[in-house]
Amino acid sequence: MDLKVFYRRLREIEASIPEAHAVVVSKETPDGGREGVRTEVPRAVAARMAAEGKARLATAEEAAEFRGQVAEAKRAAEQLAMAGRVQFTVLSEAELRALKSTPRSPKS
Repeated sequence: MDLKVFYRRLREIEASIPEAHAVVVSKETPDGGREGVRTEVPRAVAARMAAEGKARLATAEEAAEFRGQVAEAKRAAEQLAMAGRVQFTVLSEAELRALKSTPRSPKS
């Protein structure tokens, strides 16, 4: 393999990627790579994976679908985390009576 050709191709691919991060779709490789796995990676990594034949750049539709799935998964994880943060306090009867008997200040 001619390294000059490889690095020229690498630079060309990297220059063709408009965003700082690109979505790539993996290709099946002899070393165990699974086909069809989408991942968002930095531009340089995407260019290297494409030049090495391990992945291809995702189409605009594939990238939009992937980013939508990631956003939905993030929302679901945040909701789950918020559900785990529900706090409550156990009060004795004496503490409850003390809170009820304390006059409230009017809100301005």
